[in-house]
Amino acid sequence: MKKTIKIDREFITLGQFLKHENIISSGGMAKWYLSEHTVLLDNEVEDRRGKKLYPGSVVEIPGEGTFFIQSENETAKANEEGK
Repeated sequence: MKKTIKIDREFITLGQFLKHENIISSGGMAKWYLSEHTVLLDNEVEDRRGKKLYPGSVVEIPGEGTFFIQSENETAKANEEGK
């Protein structure tokens, strides 16, 4: 499954992302989840819950899907330019 995740700020941390996508039920589970599961950030294994995800980042979680981080501001800007 491929999914676009829109963020309304400069970045989101990996732990916040996992909670936002309901992969974990609380922020406190992020450290455990990352120690027990493979998470790829831009094709490299990532296990730091505080790692910043910026627009353009790609997160792959086997069994969960592939997620593209996109800025809401960029989406709004593209829509305005298309008018």
